[in-house]
Amino acid sequence: MQNRALILDASFRINERRQTFKATLCRFFMSLHYLLWVSLVAGTNAECPLELNPQRVVVRYGSSVSVDCSTNITHKGIGWEASEGPVPTNRDQNLITWRVLSLRQWDIKPICYINYDGTQCESDLPITIYKTPESVSINTADHTGPMTNGSTYKLQCDVVNVAPVQNLTVKWYKGETLMHNETFNNSITTPVNTTSILQIIADRSDDGVQYRCEAELELGAEGPQPPPAVTSEPLNIVVYFKPIINDAKLPSTVSVFQGYPEVLVCEAEGKPKPEISWSDRNGNRLETADGNLTVFEFGDDDFYTCSANNSVNTTSRRVNLDIHENYLPIIVCIVVGIVVVILFISIFIYTTYYKNAKMGQYSPKNATTF
Repeated sequence: MQNRALILDASFRINERRQTFKATLCRFFMSLHYLLWVSLVAGTNAECPLELNPQRVVVRYGSSVSVDCSTNITHKGIGWEASEGPVPTNRDQNLITWRVLSLRQWDIKPICYINYDGTQCESDLPITIYKTPESVSINTADHTGPMTNGSTYKLQCDVVNVAPVQNLTVKWYKGETLMHNETFNNSITTPVNTTSILQIIADRSDDGVQYRCEAELELGAEGPQPPPAVTSEPLNIVVYFKPIINDAKLPSTVSVFQGYPEVLVCEAEGKPKPEISWSDRNGNRLETADGNLTVFEFGDDDFYTCSANNSVNTTSRRVNLDIHENYLPIIVCIVVGIVVVILFISIFIYTTYYKNAKMGQYSPKNATTF
């Protein structure tokens, strides 16, 4: 009994393996059949005896278009399927033309087909219908008026009624310098409105600079060359910045001489134009003319403060006075004294020499002639 049970168990396992092998083999042949079918279909489509000229079309909305479809084999009919300008099946010609005088259907998909050897194959015409923007405009987003140096702003470019947006590139220019390109992934083919944003940090060097944006349709080699583009009017940038005091004309320390007035010149650059004011060491405001302060008397540890103020901020500079005694009068007196002494000595020497010379010329002969 035990041997019989072992034999039955072995037989069962063999049958089970046979069934598994059959199932695997069946799946293999089904997969092979599917692959052969796919290859046959792909080969049939790849060998469709049709030629389109041109093979791809780019046409402006509302313009005319024509494409030839031809074959070099004997057939039982060739034609065009299209929602505009369809061409009925023709058995007598090997070339037929799809033609539309004014193409105005955005989602059109023309197909050329041919019947031969009991089958039909097709060739789709890739077609791009484009429309340049009605308008392109630029302005600041969420802001009006002048910008402030160091602050962040957004410039907005609005493109109205353009198609297809996936072929659109918005180019940002600062003056003549290209700053940024933006493309769009929207696959819609009908006209849309779209917006591009450029973020900038205002700098005082940008005051008076012009920004502009350009909407360009890049339609490939089949499209118009150069690519059609519409440019916005320029946006003039006004940047306010705090006053900057001229270091060269107003150093932090100025040398002065007692007895001589000193003019302190305070000039500042800024937008809006800054107002200049002066104050003494006690904070008292001083009267000035055109931002220049004239100081007549100096005291120890004296200093003055120039303040340049506009709507952005205030910039101040403290000016310390390095006071020197005026030794010029003493020097002048010494020089004058030396000159006087030299002059006196010269006169004395000259006088003495002249008298001696005069006495040396006296003769006794002339004295006893009477």
